[in-house]
Amino acid sequence: MSKTVRCPTCHKPSSFEASNPYRPFCSERCQILDLGAWADEKYAIVTEDSENSSVNENQKNADLDHDPASHGPPKHQLN
Repeated sequence: MSKTVRCPTCHKPSSFEASNPYRPFCSERCQILDLGAWADEKYAIVTEDSENSSVNENQKNADLDHDPASHGPPKHQLN
């Protein structure tokens, strides 16, 4: 007995078996359309703005800590 699911792109029945290389999609076309939507950033995971800003600030600070140019010249070059 084969398991049938709805194609995420076109919503037609799709076989969710190993014989369908595009599962859960019904065809290569639907699989490529979905990939294109991800590439175009049509899908997103919703997060809180405050969480994003604190993560971005932490990353900026970490980048500065590892950037040798931000610390000035080495001590042996100060003379």
